[in-house]
Amino acid sequence: MTEYSQAQPAQPPFQRVRIVGSGLIGTSIGLALAALGVKVDMRDIDTRAQLLARDLVKSQDLVDPQLTILAIPGSALAEALKSEFLLNSGSKFIDIGSVKTKPLLDVSRSLTPASNFLATHPMAGREVGGAESARADLFESRTWVYIPKALSGEPVDPELLAYGLWMIKALGGIAVAMGADEHDRAVALISHLPQAVASLLASQLVAGERSALELSGAGLRDTTRIASSDPTLWDEILSTNADQIVPLLINLQNDLGTLITSLKNGASIASFIEKGNQGRALIPGKHGGAAREYTYLPVVIEDKPGQLAALVGECAAVNVNIEDLTIEHSPGQFTGLITLALSKSDAQLLSDHLIGSGWNVHAPR
Repeated sequence: MTEYSQAQPAQPPFQRVRIVGSGLIGTSIGLALAALGVKVDMRDIDTRAQLLARDLVKSQDLVDPQLTILAIPGSALAEALKSEFLLNSGSKFIDIGSVKTKPLLDVSRSLTPASNFLATHPMAGREVGGAESARADLFESRTWVYIPKALSGEPVDPELLAYGLWMIKALGGIAVAMGADEHDRAVALISHLPQAVASLLASQLVAGERSALELSGAGLRDTTRIASSDPTLWDEILSTNADQIVPLLINLQNDLGTLITSLKNGASIASFIEKGNQGRALIPGKHGGAAREYTYLPVVIEDKPGQLAALVGECAAVNVNIEDLTIEHSPGQFTGLITLALSKSDAQLLSDHLIGSGWNVHAPR
C-alpha cells in the first residue's frame, strides 16, 4: 500500500467529464469538479435522480468527454462500460466501486483496453444516499484507494493515472495505491464486516419491547449508526466480496460461541472485553495518523439559542482544536451537556479560559 503525495497541479488536466451514476458519490464528485471549473455531464438510468443531479451540478451535455466516471453498482458496470466505450472510445474510464477485483475482471473481458481503466474506491459516504445527500466536501481528508495495474499486471495509462490522482487530490482525498486483492481483503475487515455486524445488532431491536428502547443511549446509537444504510447497495457489496468477508464472519461466529459458553459457565469475560480494547486502540486517528488519546471536557449549558455557537467561539478565541463533540439533552430539560474531545493541553487551556469566563465547566477526564 503506497500513499501518493505529489503536489496538486494548479489546473485540471481535463475539462470535460461524464459521470454515469447520480447517487451520493457520483453527484458529490460532480459538485466538486464543477466547482473547480470542469464541465460535468451527469447521467443516470433513474430519470428523477438524473434530473436532480443535473440541476445541482449545472450539468452540460457533452459529446466527447475526456474522462468517464462510472459511479454505479458493480453489477451494472460491464454493460455501462460497453455502452460508454461505443459512444466515445477516446474517453478514459474510472470507477469508484466498493469492491475492486470484479470490475477489473469485467474490464479484462470488455472492448475497453485494460490500460484505459483506473479502478478506484473513495472511502467516503453517508448513511443516507442519493443525489439529495451529495456534498462537494464529502472526500475531504478521506482515503481514496486506486489500483495502478490491471489484473494482467499491465500498468494504467500514465495520462489516465495523472487524471485520477489529480482528481483525488483536488477533491481533498488522500490517494493510496493498492492491489485489487489487497483492497478487497482490507475493506472486508474495516467496512463490510462492521456493516454486517451493525445490521445484525440493529435487527435484534425489532423484537424488543418499546419501553426498553426508550432507554436507548449513545452506545446503542453509535454501534447501530450504519445499520441505516441502503439494503440494495449492501446486498450487492457483501455478495460480491463474499470470499473475503465469510472467513471474518466465521471468526466472529467462533468468538461469539466462546463468549456464550463463558457466560453459561459463569467464567470471566474480562479477556473478551480486553481484546476489544486492544482492537479499538489499533484504529488510526484523524487523517489516518496514529491513534490519539483525547481528554474529554464536559460543559453544562443552558437550553437557549446560541449556546453551542458561543462555546465554539470561545474555543477559537484561545486557539484550541475540537477533535469531536457530543451533545446530551432531553426534551423539557433546562440544561444540556456538551462534551468536547481535545488534546490534554488544549483541554486544560480551554477549561481555565471557560471557568474564567463564567461557563459551567466540570473536571476533564
